Amino acid sequence: MNALSPALAETEGLAAWIAPTRTALLIIDMQVDFGSPGGAVGQWGVDLSTVPAALAAAERLAQGARAAQVPVIFIGLMTSAKTDSAAWSERMRRRGGDPESESGLCRIGEPGADFYGPLPVPGERVIAKTRYSAFHGTDLDSVLKGLGVDTLIVCGLTTECCVGSTAWDAFHMDYHVFVAEDACAAYEPDLHAGALKSLELNCAILVKSADIAAAWAEAEAHG
Repeated sequence: MNALSPALAETEGLAAWIAPTRTALLIIDMQVDFGSPGGAVGQWGVDLSTVPAALAAAERLAQGARAAQVPVIFIGLMTSAKTDSAAWSERMRRRGGDPESESGLCRIGEPGADFYGPLPVPGERVIAKTRYSAFHGTDLDSVLKGLGVDTLIVCGLTTECCVGSTAWDAFHMDYHVFVAEDACAAYEPDLHAGALKSLELNCAILVKSADIAAAWAEAEAHG
């Protein structure tokens, strides 16, 4: 995967593109049910070996963002029986799955909905969603506009699903979208790579978390 190289970043001005005055970091669905061996997905027997590195990279991004005064916004799936999608359940049934058991991800008030890995600190905004995209049915767009943000760094779980859905919607809403490729994960490496390739081709710029942190550190040093 061809992410933004240091040479291109220097030539084109990554530090300006993701300047703290215009950028927010979105951390998407890094929650127990998706990332912890004890969560729902882990209990289903899914291989979570791709997840720890992404969690660690997202934690470093969060720390770098806070140091540079970049807003950090946590996005979490928060569901209840009232918010369950009939279309999603029917799709699962038609695929031979169990809609009842697989609808119970990230239930409000249950441990599976807790954030896992990077955690919000006091004062940081948490956006609850009930569908894949962080923009669907939420006030995220108005929050970002209130902050004067036109650029997003997106990371989280999983690359092909909620990260990708959010990146697409952000691009459709005229945000400049950067995906921190090593701070995202899918449960299958080829799915992660394919999702990144599609995002890079159509709506986002891929960046390594170390390059993002370096750009923010540069802004902090000159701030």
